[in-house]
Amino acid sequence: MASDDARGAAPIPRAVFFDMDDTLFDHSLTCRDALERLRRTATVLAGRPLDEVWGEYSRLLEAIHPDVVAGRMSVETARRRRFEELARFCGGEVPPGEAERWSTEYRASYQKFRRPVPGARRVLERLHGRSRIVVVSNNQVEEQEEKLAFLGLRRLVDLLVVSEEVGVGKPDPRIFEVALRRAEVSAAETVMVGDSFPNDVLGARGVGIGAVWFNRFRRPAPADLSVPELHSFRAPRRVEALLARAASLSRGA
Repeated sequence: MASDDARGAAPIPRAVFFDMDDTLFDHSLTCRDALERLRRTATVLAGRPLDEVWGEYSRLLEAIHPDVVAGRMSVETARRRRFEELARFCGGEVPPGEAERWSTEYRASYQKFRRPVPGARRVLERLHGRSRIVVVSNNQVEEQEEKLAFLGLRRLVDLLVVSEEVGVGKPDPRIFEVALRRAEVSAAETVMVGDSFPNDVLGARGVGIGAVWFNRFRRPAPADLSVPELHSFRAPRRVEALLARAASLSRGA
């Protein structure tokens, strides 16, 4: 039975696909906090303002991660490479053996201070039992399973579909097709919610899935498309209204 505050809400899709990092999990601000702590000992990284270091680290993460997904680089090598490149960006070099220590120290802080995006848990609680909730993520299975458990969200997620297991990542249509098949829903019955315009929005729309762009940092849209845009999960009824709108748009209603 629907909860009292869900009665009378907008009709929602049969399935809702969510991205994980920077959609349900607050990766960006957790990353920023961990880098801020690391800079207290890794003084080379203090060579530029924190926001610039955070931005470059995020860029390196996006640039290197496809090699990890494809098996061309190990997770450990990728982590070391990011800090080597980050040190150069800050005008220095990593002392011998320090990249591994920095990676370990950074990851310890990152793991400790993880938290959901504000409002995400409440949205999942409202949707749970009314819609199939599927997390579709470009990452490793074990890491995303552990992350959901740590954040207290695992019981609210029906399926987890991860690029490591599927063999391709978003925006490749095959990962969305696998998610649809496992959820036993059609594209017309599904809406994708994610922060990455190319991966989540364009990827989902490429297979006929409606999309809501979760743009909490209010970045400019990289394409001139009519896509419902969400800036926060703090108003669950607005989230549900946008889900309904995205489903309607995908059906051409």
